[in-house]
Amino acid sequence: MARKMAAVLLCALLAFGMAACSAGGETKAEGGRLRVMVSFNALKEFAQAVGGDRAEVTALIPDGTEAHDFELKAQDLAALAGADVFVYNGLGMESWAEKAVEAAGNEDLIVVVASEGADLIQRADGNPEGEAAGYDPHVWLSVRGAVTEAVNIKNALVQADPGNAAYYEANCGAFVNELNALYEEYAEKFAGLSKKSFVTGHAAFGYLCRDFGLEQRSVMDMYAGGEPSAQQLAQLVEYCRQNDVTTIFAEEMASPAVSRTLANEVGARVQTIFTMETGEDGRSYLERMEGNLQRIYESLAN
Repeated sequence: MARKMAAVLLCALLAFGMAACSAGGETKAEGGRLRVMVSFNALKEFAQAVGGDRAEVTALIPDGTEAHDFELKAQDLAALAGADVFVYNGLGMESWAEKAVEAAGNEDLIVVVASEGADLIQRADGNPEGEAAGYDPHVWLSVRGAVTEAVNIKNALVQADPGNAAYYEANCGAFVNELNALYEEYAEKFAGLSKKSFVTGHAAFGYLCRDFGLEQRSVMDMYAGGEPSAQQLAQLVEYCRQNDVTTIFAEEMASPAVSRTLANEVGARVQTIFTMETGEDGRSYLERMEGNLQRIYESLAN
C-alpha cells in the first residue's frame, strides 16, 4: 500500500510540476476569501460553518469516494499549492495527507489535523496495518468530537486571516452552541433508557457512544474492511435475538448488503445511519447528526 501511494504521489507530482505555472502562486480566493481545502464532507461543513462568506471551502475527496480509497491527482496537488489552509481528520483516515502537503510545496499552507486534542479511543484490535497509533479515527461522528474539530478549524482560520478573527470566533461559537444544544437534548433522552446497545454496519460510532453512554455492535470492523465470517455473523444473530434488536443500521459507504442479511435473519428492519464522509440526502451535518441520534433513540426506546 505504501509503495502504491508513493508511486501515485510521484506521478501526480510530475504532472503537477508541468502545470504549476498556471497556479500563479496566489493563495487568496476571488474577493479576498481564504482558500480552504479539506479532505472530506464533514470537515467541509465544519469549515463552512466557521468560515462563512470569508472562506471558499473545497473537499479533495469527491462525494461517493471512501477516504481510504482516494488517490491524489495532479489537480489536487495544484489545489493544495494555491490554498491557505488544509484540514484533514488524521488518525489514519487520510494516509496520503502528509505526503500530499510535502509534494504540494506550499510553504505558507496552514495544515490542520482536526482531531488534534480530542480524547481518543484506543482500537480494540490494536494497530493493524500501521493505522495511526491504533486509535479510532471517527472523531467527527461524535457531537463532542465535532466541537473539537470545529474549534481547531477556527484557530487555523484566525491564524490565516487574523483581521477577521472576531468573525470566525462568532461563527464558531454559534455552531458550537448548536452542537451543544443537540448534545444536551439527547443526553437527557438516552439517560432515560434501559437499553443501551445498537447494531451498525461498521464500528464507526465509538465516540458517539461515549457521548451518550451507549454501546455499538457492528457487522463489519472499524474500517468496513472485508465481511464477517460465518461464525461472527452467527454470534451477531444470537446477540440480536437475545437482546430483542429490532433495527439494524446500515451505511451506504460500508456494504449495506451485509446489514440487510443480518436484518433478514433476525426479522429486524434496516435503517440508514450517516457517516458524513460524503454528501448524503442533501442534508447538513447537523441534520444528519440529529437524524442519527433520533433513529438510534427510537430503536432503543421501542
